[in-house]
Amino acid sequence: MVPSLSLWAKTVFFIVCFAQTSIAQERITTQDLGDVIKKVLKKNQDSAQTSKKPGVPVLPSFGYNPSLGFVVGAKSVMSFQLGTPASTTGSIVGLEALYTSKGIITFQARHNVFLPGNRLNFQGNWQVSRFGIVDFGIGSGNARDSKDEFSLDEFPLENSDSSFPITFNYIRLQEKVYVKVAPHFFIGGGVNINMHKRITDEKLSPTFSTPHFLYSVRNGFNPTAYNANGLLFSLQYNTREHPIRSYGGMYAELTLGTNASWLGSTQRAVQLQYEYRKYWSLSKQRPDKVLAFWHWGSYMLSGKVPYLDMPGTGSDAYYRMGRGYTIGRVKGPSYAYFETEYRFPITRNQFLSGVCFLNLQTASDDLGKKIFQFWEPAAGTGLRILFQKQSRSTICIDFAKGRGSSGIFFGLNEAF
Repeated sequence: MVPSLSLWAKTVFFIVCFAQTSIAQERITTQDLGDVIKKVLKKNQDSAQTSKKPGVPVLPSFGYNPSLGFVVGAKSVMSFQLGTPASTTGSIVGLEALYTSKGIITFQARHNVFLPGNRLNFQGNWQVSRFGIVDFGIGSGNARDSKDEFSLDEFPLENSDSSFPITFNYIRLQEKVYVKVAPHFFIGGGVNINMHKRITDEKLSPTFSTPHFLYSVRNGFNPTAYNANGLLFSLQYNTREHPIRSYGGMYAELTLGTNASWLGSTQRAVQLQYEYRKYWSLSKQRPDKVLAFWHWGSYMLSGKVPYLDMPGTGSDAYYRMGRGYTIGRVKGPSYAYFETEYRFPITRNQFLSGVCFLNLQTASDDLGKKIFQFWEPAAGTGLRILFQKQSRSTICIDFAKGRGSSGIFFGLNEAF
């Protein structure tokens, strides 16, 4: 049964109708947040001034969770070009730092860098954390039995009886190198290191066992520490016209991951992961009117993976997958995600735009529940504020509602 969405559906309908009737076809100067602030402060730009290179946009993060405490931090994404735009895809580097009043701290750096002529492509995700999540068990279908819980960004505002907070030390080192072998086509490989230490199940007691503890024991993992380390072999095809906010093209990647004991992995496993993104511009006059599609999947071929390394909500590099649910709300040994998003301009100067989106996710478990057996849907609408016109960076504010879950989600740049 699809969740009741009448309130936000009316809001979406109003925003779309307003956008479609208010946007004229004539060209107008693009304005970002800096331009608007200068206008408000009556600081006129020198018309003869040349366009400067994009700087480094920074977006504050904040929130509250009863287990993690008050959360403060910042996210930044920088785009740059190492070659000519005609022959080289734009590069991205993202940084994030987070601290909470209960001692949770994390530093994360992500990059997708293309050398001139796209000869080589480096993709990486590095993280060092004392982190935490609010867990809801494994497999899809669990949310249908939950009351409606509201979250702010990545964290629920209260912990229900069906949630299980977990804190842990975490080290991640993922690095892949791709070689261009044909136009837009790359072959590569790399290493994937995931180490969880000092895992603490807050609700675990001598009289109560949490889903994390039960899964770990029956699959041969130490519930307090484990590793998932291995090698990656990948194929990539990329025709996106922009790395941050694409108006056209596609991105596809296929990766085979093998966890190996000789690299320190607690157990062996083989996983097949793939990702597909497609963008269609719907207007020549307004190319930023876009229909976008995203599919992400990970399938267990053999072996077993630790509980906190299972793919699920927020498993993408920027934790944007599955808006409507918190990180890890839906997860399993095999997991699949689908999202469709309509992006439309609101103001003629591109300062404000909006999105409407629908997503579906499904996961298996280790006790017989199959992937695609149960689905968790979500839908929402959002506002985009053009933060930096040179790089197309946007501040994202989304409201999304799923089954048994809803919330407001913040981000820097589009979800995909």
